[in-house]
Amino acid sequence: MLDRAPLYPYRRSPDQDSKTAVRHPVVVVGAGPVGLTAAIDLAQQDVPVVVLDDNDSVGSGSRAICFAKRPLEILDRLGCGDSFVDKGVTWNLGKVFFGRRQVYQFDLLPEDGHKRPAFINLQQYYFEQYLVERLRRLEERAQPIQLRGSNKVVSVEPGQNSVKLIIETPEGPYSLETDWLIACDGASSPIRGMMGIDFVGRAFEDNFLIADIVMKADFPTERRFWFNPPFNRGQSALLHKQPDNVWRIDLQLGRDIDPEEQQKPANVIPRVRAMLGDTVNFKLEWVSVYTFQCRRIEQFRHGRVIFAGDSAHQVSPFGARGANSGLQDTDNLCWKLKLVMESKAPENLLDSYDVERTQAADENILNSSRSTDFITPKSETSRLFRNAVLDLSEELSFARPLVNSGRLSVPSVHDGSPLNGPDTPRLPVRTRPGVPAVDAPLKTGWLIDRLGNQFQLLAIGAEVPDRLEVEHIKIQTLRIEPRDCPTAALRERYLGKSTSAVYLVRPDQHIAARWVAFDQSAVRAALRTAIGMP
Repeated sequence: MLDRAPLYPYRRSPDQDSKTAVRHPVVVVGAGPVGLTAAIDLAQQDVPVVVLDDNDSVGSGSRAICFAKRPLEILDRLGCGDSFVDKGVTWNLGKVFFGRRQVYQFDLLPEDGHKRPAFINLQQYYFEQYLVERLRRLEERAQPIQLRGSNKVVSVEPGQNSVKLIIETPEGPYSLETDWLIACDGASSPIRGMMGIDFVGRAFEDNFLIADIVMKADFPTERRFWFNPPFNRGQSALLHKQPDNVWRIDLQLGRDIDPEEQQKPANVIPRVRAMLGDTVNFKLEWVSVYTFQCRRIEQFRHGRVIFAGDSAHQVSPFGARGANSGLQDTDNLCWKLKLVMESKAPENLLDSYDVERTQAADENILNSSRSTDFITPKSETSRLFRNAVLDLSEELSFARPLVNSGRLSVPSVHDGSPLNGPDTPRLPVRTRPGVPAVDAPLKTGWLIDRLGNQFQLLAIGAEVPDRLEVEHIKIQTLRIEPRDCPTAALRERYLGKSTSAVYLVRPDQHIAARWVAFDQSAVRAALRTAIGMP
């Protein structure tokens, strides 16, 4: 278990000695996975950023543990992906049980040719620690980033040209201003409360028990989900492996329970023993009882205050859509904010963050709500239907897509985005505009490592200029010949039946536009569209 000594202890800032409020370009509130990722992304692009958090270390309990392939690729772009994957437990396989029987299994990454796995399991306290370590390395390189622990925002005053903040510290309050405020302060978001912004959506009444236990076991590294298991009759259960011999057990409890009573070791331990057997030795590391909501705020951008992660949207834990979606929020936001701050794009480019990420949130909420309805049927008719589907899924493949133990997180696709440029049906649908770039092995390394942080032209078997600049934005060129690739993956994923292709790739690695050959005027028009210019 991680030592929870302060990672970013309180230190007096020079801002506290200023007679007037010091102004910063960007302030991020919240040093969880989403806030730290946003700050690192901005600092790597030389955008000065200050992170404020009312805590001084990682959170208690493992909380979020499942991190998907797309967020791992984002972490690679931020220069720290290896730390997470090296420590995490890698998995692609999931199994679904009904009663005592396994009804089917699924592979979340059934093809080769990807740098990262479908998922890793990693305790959130490690996730936050590695991000803080990455932040410290940026500080050592004199990148413009600050992390202030025990700095609690107690007042927010949004204005036309700035946001004013009052921050409480162990040495008293101080004020500062910022051009842009990114609120990553969690599900209970004080910033959202101070601004009087409400959630819209559903609250679910079923209670679930999380128990992180330490044990040595030979269970395989996979996701296991049970409907109506013998050790939790009429309910559901989930088992995941984490590093350090820690295992996550998730047990449905039902509605009418006493949460405090159910968290007592005297009640938790018998439930765990019923699941694992009397011969397995274990100890409790962390226990919590929770309910959940599937909801979001109506707009993610409120002038110069922008919400990301749980402060903007909440989903059930089934499907690992919370933290994974939050990291994709910041991935979408930061490059846009940089261009706006540099006056290389109009401010309305930030409205596309709202469009693209509310669309993604709605998709997550829809899938999460459907998962919850399937796991916790609200009527006997629904239960009978659910059980019939589970029975059929054991033998009949058509029934398996109907089983919903949590549609697991997949990359957000921005179909219909106002930033999408032209497309051609001659190229594979899986790499159409709006889709994050699909990885493929190259002669040396991986395609995904060659993309990101700026606009790029990916030229496959096509001639493109060495340099291209549109609206004062430099477009980097990446030329690849299919014959130089070690497998057919690149051809299959990007060319299809075509012999050449040119892709305009956004700084967040999403495809902006594509053609079968280079056309300078078309590329210029697509770049203008991708930055929100008419």
